[in-house]
Amino acid sequence: TNVMAERMSVHGVFMEVLGVGVLLTGDAAVGKSELALALLCQGHRLIADDVPEFSRIAPDTLMGSCPKLLRDFLEVRGLGVLNIRHMYGDSAVTLKKELHLIVHLRGMSGQELACMDRLEGSYSNRCLLGLEIPVITVPVAPGRNLAVLVEAAVLNHSLKQRGYDASLDISERQRLLMDGADPDSELIKSLLT
Repeated sequence: TNVMAERMSVHGVFMEVLGVGVLLTGDAAVGKSELALALLCQGHRLIADDVPEFSRIAPDTLMGSCPKLLRDFLEVRGLGVLNIRHMYGDSAVTLKKELHLIVHLRGMSGQELACMDRLEGSYSNRCLLGLEIPVITVPVAPGRNLAVLVEAAVLNHSLKQRGYDASLDISERQRLLMDGADPDSELIKSLLT
């Protein structure tokens, strides 16, 4: 199906995380495959490693899949090529998924980390086959649990899709308190619950 759909390959690892199609991108050796392996161990599913293929199957839909040759395989530096289906079972892989979010892994210096917006995070968009896909840049640093951060990014993205933005919520709470609202007022209490 969709034989005539526009197609492209993108370097990265395509995963299903909490039911959401997530493309992990970043420079070579930044830790994409290790992150994918950690996510698999937490019950998420692999779609494609290295060169997932995307096709625009509807005006607002990009579907991602894996080239047949690479299906079920994940290459991890130091371990070589792993067959995820054989190691973790059929439920650890899926053939295709709609792309909803890109998580871009980036090594950052202490100065770059200090300059990141701590309230809103690092969000942007990337155009693939004419569609704007949300991108979250996650800093890679020793000691950070990237799998947990990706899960949180997916949950936060899902909340934003449903209309809730934590950065706007906390900004509104701060504004009300700075405007002299009583911290014990019913309005403030309702915002804090």
